[in-house]
Amino acid sequence: MTAKTSAAELPDDLEAGPHENEPHKENASALLNWLRAAVLGANDGIVSVAGLVMGVAGATTDRQAIFVAGSAGLVAGALSMAAGEYVSVSTQRDTEKALLEKEKRELAEEPEEELAELAGIYRAKGLSEAVALQVATELTAHDALAAHAEVELGIDPDALTSPWHAAWASMLAFTVGAALPLLTVMLFSPGVRVWATAVAVAVALAITGFASARFAEADVRRAILRNVIGGLLAMAVTYAIGTVVGQSTG
Repeated sequence: MTAKTSAAELPDDLEAGPHENEPHKENASALLNWLRAAVLGANDGIVSVAGLVMGVAGATTDRQAIFVAGSAGLVAGALSMAAGEYVSVSTQRDTEKALLEKEKRELAEEPEEELAELAGIYRAKGLSEAVALQVATELTAHDALAAHAEVELGIDPDALTSPWHAAWASMLAFTVGAALPLLTVMLFSPGVRVWATAVAVAVALAITGFASARFAEADVRRAILRNVIGGLLAMAVTYAIGTVVGQSTG
């Protein structure tokens, strides 16, 4: 097939359109938003509560003290993650809305200048002047705001980020992640709870690292190592501090 082959000359078994299983603009933004919130929430839940219970376990073998500290960390962390995600994504959404309103005004007040601007962007991407103008004209006629917002701002007006989705995903993921080290440290006896928690956390972080890398089509090994090493380091530091504090106050 040459570069001059038109869409009408494509083979019957070659359908035009996006590749299967490849996210495009109608779902990529929502997918990445959920994925980011879920992965960050799960990782924060695992690492923060694991560090907390390990620090307390280093200072005392009192099961109730460990449970109270871990439970408080789980609830506070989940609410904090939800609030943080809601505020962050709400700010992003407000910014996107403001940019879209500005673009609407410019399209209403300066349609010719906006058309020339859009054509100029497509010329900069490699299209000839005539083709760039044709593309800009047809896209503007179809949906002027969507055409300009996508190319100029990188925003899909019909798929703005949802602060509530991000908040709920982050809170749920944090809770699930935080429950693992809390349950592990409570179920095992004082003699093995530290090592059992470290192993459970390492496995969980490897899973979240693998999942995030696969979704993003990134380097799986690097993502897993980054997650596991960071989590184990955090637990080691908090356990050491808890041990020192426990000995000094004991």
